[in-house]
Amino acid sequence: MMLILVGAVSAFPVCAEESRHEVQPDSVLTLSEVSVTAIKEPQYRSLRPVAVTTIGTGQIERLDILNVKRAAELVPNFYIPDYGSRMTSSIYVRGLGARIDQPVVGLNVDNVPYLNKDNYDFDLADIERIEMYRGPQCTMYGRNTMGGLINLYTLSPLRYQGVRAMLQYGTANSVNASVSAYHRWNDHFGSSLSVSYGHTDGFFRNEYNGKKADKENQFSVRMKHSFSSRGTFYGENVTSVNLSRQGGYPYQSLESGKIAYNDTCYYKRLGVTDGLTLRWVLGDVTLSSISSFQYINDDMTLDQDFLPISYFTLTQKRHEWAFTQDFVARGKTGAYSWLGGLFGFYKRTNMSAPVTFKDDGIRGLIEDHFNRPEIRYPIRWDDRTFVLGSDFLIPDRGFALYHRSSYAIDRFTFSADLRLDYEKVGIDYRNFTNTSYTRWNSTVTPWEVFSHETVKIDEHGSLSQDFVQVLPKFTVEYALGSGTAYVSAAKGYKAGGYNTQMFSDVLQQALMAELGLSSKYEPSEIISYKPEESWNYELGARFSFPRYGLTGNIALFYIDCRNQQLTMFPEGTTTGRIMANAGKTRSFGAELSLKWSPVESLELNGAYGYTNAKFVDFNNGKINYKGKRVPYAPENTLYAGADYVLDLRKGFVDKILFHAGVRGVGDIYWDESNSVRQNIYFLPDASVTLETERFSFQLWGENLTSTKYDVFYFVSVGNAFLQKGKPRCVGATFRMKL
Repeated sequence: MMLILVGAVSAFPVCAEESRHEVQPDSVLTLSEVSVTAIKEPQYRSLRPVAVTTIGTGQIERLDILNVKRAAELVPNFYIPDYGSRMTSSIYVRGLGARIDQPVVGLNVDNVPYLNKDNYDFDLADIERIEMYRGPQCTMYGRNTMGGLINLYTLSPLRYQGVRAMLQYGTANSVNASVSAYHRWNDHFGSSLSVSYGHTDGFFRNEYNGKKADKENQFSVRMKHSFSSRGTFYGENVTSVNLSRQGGYPYQSLESGKIAYNDTCYYKRLGVTDGLTLRWVLGDVTLSSISSFQYINDDMTLDQDFLPISYFTLTQKRHEWAFTQDFVARGKTGAYSWLGGLFGFYKRTNMSAPVTFKDDGIRGLIEDHFNRPEIRYPIRWDDRTFVLGSDFLIPDRGFALYHRSSYAIDRFTFSADLRLDYEKVGIDYRNFTNTSYTRWNSTVTPWEVFSHETVKIDEHGSLSQDFVQVLPKFTVEYALGSGTAYVSAAKGYKAGGYNTQMFSDVLQQALMAELGLSSKYEPSEIISYKPEESWNYELGARFSFPRYGLTGNIALFYIDCRNQQLTMFPEGTTTGRIMANAGKTRSFGAELSLKWSPVESLELNGAYGYTNAKFVDFNNGKINYKGKRVPYAPENTLYAGADYVLDLRKGFVDKILFHAGVRGVGDIYWDESNSVRQNIYFLPDASVTLETERFSFQLWGENLTSTKYDVFYFVSVGNAFLQKGKPRCVGATFRMKL
């Protein structure tokens, strides 16, 4: 692989020599001139005119943050529910979000933009810093960022040398372990290798077979090479491989109150990513290049009725390749600074998604619909199982030009961003089935065979859509003595696409049409959905009072959204999910984050977010949802934490760290009519950590009150299901740094 080979000459900046045992701060100030982690951001990251939460190494280790789901709990108006499987990486920010297809929040790991949200959920060792932005970042980062952006950076071998290890054990026989080695070969070149493993027996039991539904194993390897040359050239190459095997989908029937389904559910994924970041500093101008290759090979199998009957199952297998390239140039002349770039990507997906109809499904969804009392010639399917096959080739490509100009006058800085974005998505599909049934003559006794009928359907087609968008953003900053205040207006955008899971319905309706029971769907009408667009207006401030140990940020926002993309289950006995466009929605709210250290040994953290998101115009032809809350987006998010350090200075233990915290989420409405909801709930957690220079041992507990709450609700084939949140979990974590 070319990027891996080039990794031998890739790099990370040479910084001042740090002790290998130094505790990393929670807030990291990184200068863009000496880092490959600040490609598009202002020089002084703490003064950015945007709503962003930065989580540093200390907080990451204290709270055992291994993935973005856990990090989101600390961020106002940022919600990533833990349900389904690792494929189900739904993210909701300020009333925007989607359960399938393209996300509203982008993810960059060591500068590499992950193009598919199905690959967002993975555990990662040695996370150095996480930045979680709220509000559209489309002008700089493009697709998938109309709601926000997550930047995740891992430790560099030029910032740390030695061996790190972590072993964690908790409830449900849950194990997380990692070992990493960091070595600097000389002043200019360093390498690292990290290996991680995770396992859980699962928290939810399938009462049909007595086995845990959500058992999981995962394994990952990450290799990083960093290089610096004479203070003018920096580079970094990161290769990662992630393997996940899990049961997942512990969906409980609302009617029976049980998780009980007879067919297998599981998700398997192999993810490979390689990214190369290069940066040249040429006086007042900096040139950067970010190249990446991404590969996903995954397999999802679902008992789609989630009941102890044989209705139908879905198997979705996919191979996806993606390439991205981003060229960035930035410079500064006096009061004027600028940034410009060219971005391009290509993604190609091969997917098969057959739905297998079984005995109860054939009888309940087909035969019973046809065999009405007045029918003289009832039918019976010859085989009690048959397949509705769907194969897809989905090419997606695009490019963008973007620019930012900023000019400072006294305390004011005026910025204007502009992006021209083009994307073309296509789909080549094949729907097919080959089955048969027998028509009986019921006018005689006993019944006699009237005829044998064959149903053979094989439909092919190609569709494509082109999307062109001009995305502006305007920002005015005002420098305060203790921070900065800003006001901004930005356009957000998410491209349209195709509902691949609706093709089984297209084929099902074609089959029913063969029986004279319904009309066919037109694929071009039922499976495509429109782009989503928004305008985000924001007023905020970031402040710091070092004398009082207080830092924080506050933001007020209003979002006007058109054609918001919502995941819906069509009414009736259908087999798929559909991405639909709501006419208009609007959301407004507020966010507040504070960090206060009244004394050196005590740190208090708090974050609160409020979102009021409603439909302004959404009529599905039967119901007008105007004034109803947008489903799945929480109204309130809350985090409060206290950390106290007892410095012993002598003895075997250097420090004892005490942590207590609580997070709250809700209310959450589960459907467009707001007929079902999850009230706000609170989950307390606590930990005690014994720490020395090289070792630490932590006892921890989460959801200590064993609060019962729901993280997901849906209706399928006329039946309602939900997934409960995890119960009380306790455990221990051992860390070593040598």
